Amino acid sequence: MTAPARPDRLADDPADDPADDVVLLDDEGRPTGSAPRLEVHTTDTPLHLAFSVHLLDPDGRTLLTRRALGKQAWPGVWTNSCCGHPRPGEPVADAVRRRTREELGLALTGVDVVLPDFRYRAVDASGVVEHEVCPVHVARVERDPVLDPHPGEVAEHAWVPWADVHGAVTRTPAVFSPWLVLQARALGPDLTARATTARTTAHTDTRSRA
Repeated sequence: MTAPARPDRLADDPADDPADDVVLLDDEGRPTGSAPRLEVHTTDTPLHLAFSVHLLDPDGRTLLTRRALGKQAWPGVWTNSCCGHPRPGEPVADAVRRRTREELGLALTGVDVVLPDFRYRAVDASGVVEHEVCPVHVARVERDPVLDPHPGEVAEHAWVPWADVHGAVTRTPAVFSPWLVLQARALGPDLTARATTARTTAHTDTRSRA
């Protein structure tokens, strides 16, 4: 579900926020400290915590975004709806909502985790490395929600049937970000079913702990 965009969206590039530290992790995925995001992403990027979000509408379409040409790594490639990094002490679900509001001008009211243990390492053509523990989320949205993409993050966007995305990452992987390619393969051709299963499992776990 979605709600109207909130007025506290950052006016400048959200990636330049001085509070934008990332959480560093050891090889077991345990927090070891923090560091400024812009200083972390180098040719020897340490393992750190991130997240990915796939927006999913009632017709089974997901929002693909094309990364702005000014991005440090993988500029101009198509990727999932939104990505980001939780700040130290910030719950991942809160970070998902914050970043989606900053990048897309969209306020989410609920998200489900579909790949809680997703992890990858990839090297951009420039040599910049991404090295992340990156739980993957799905957020259900209404059909054709009003978006206000941040130009420093998003060059273009398109609503595409998930099954088409799943097929395209196999045929032309170079067009997409490496994390989207890996996530789509792991999620399979039916994202709606995968998200429904994740929500049912989460609700069952919540009741069992009550």
